[in-house]
Amino acid sequence: MSIYLPIAELSVNIFVILGMGAAVGFLSGMFGVGGGFLITPLLIFYQIPPVVAVATGASQVVASSVSGTLTHFRRGTLDMKLGTVLLTGGLVGATIGIWLFSLLRDLGQLDLVISLLYVVLLSSIGGLMLVESIRAIRRSAKQQSVPLRKPGQHNWVHRLPFKMRFKKSKLYLSVIPVFTLGGVIGVLTSSLGIGGGFIMVPAMIYLLRIPTNIVVGTSLFQIIFVSAYTTVVQAKTNFSVDIVLATILMLSSVVGAQYGVRVGQKLKGEQLRALLAILILAVGVRLAFGLVSMPADLFSVVFEGAPQ
Repeated sequence: MSIYLPIAELSVNIFVILGMGAAVGFLSGMFGVGGGFLITPLLIFYQIPPVVAVATGASQVVASSVSGTLTHFRRGTLDMKLGTVLLTGGLVGATIGIWLFSLLRDLGQLDLVISLLYVVLLSSIGGLMLVESIRAIRRSAKQQSVPLRKPGQHNWVHRLPFKMRFKKSKLYLSVIPVFTLGGVIGVLTSSLGIGGGFIMVPAMIYLLRIPTNIVVGTSLFQIIFVSAYTTVVQAKTNFSVDIVLATILMLSSVVGAQYGVRVGQKLKGEQLRALLAILILAVGVRLAFGLVSMPADLFSVVFEGAPQ
């Protein structure tokens, strides 16, 4: 059964799109990430134009993050004050990212830049996560304890000025790294269509020393509003959000996320990180292969003035 996507200007199999949304929603629920870093490459693999895949992928991130945020809010594991600082930086970063997105599109280099950034980002993050998770699995098998941070031990981030007290996270921390982290994630969200949770969560834990039980809910809180802002501005500025595609992805991802949460609760933390790392690396390798392999059509004809 085919359905026509008006903005992407092509017909797709609705069951394939439903399957993509459900699969990404399942993985989002299982790993606690927004899933944008998966849905955008999958859409590109399915011949959806990268311009549409990036902008529409941001809307799917909103749907897959809302339910998780509400759950963390009810459990009291969401730091609203910290999330607000992250959100402020995220909105600034998203605005910059949308400007870069439009500039690269006008220069005709958007598709190449998106693919290259995804390859570099996914390969580096996936590799680091895989190494760390394998070490954790080995320690667990040998029943070795993980060295804990001593009370009062800080890194260079905690010596920066303009400090603010975050009571929920029990931290007295400079707003500079928090705002900067939110800004980086905002740029990535608007330019690559990812939620950025797979970058933000490790950075909040290892760099900012935020308690793990607070990290996921606070990260999802920021992702929701930055992704929603990105979707609206992309639709208004670049006319690249396909509402039909977005609706199908959002509905299926919400259903998939519910099952993903149940499966994720049955696995250990290091096992989840290892599986996520392998998944990230697989997507990065597939994108890299697409960049170096010879295309089926060496030449294409585009009429002057035709929409890209």
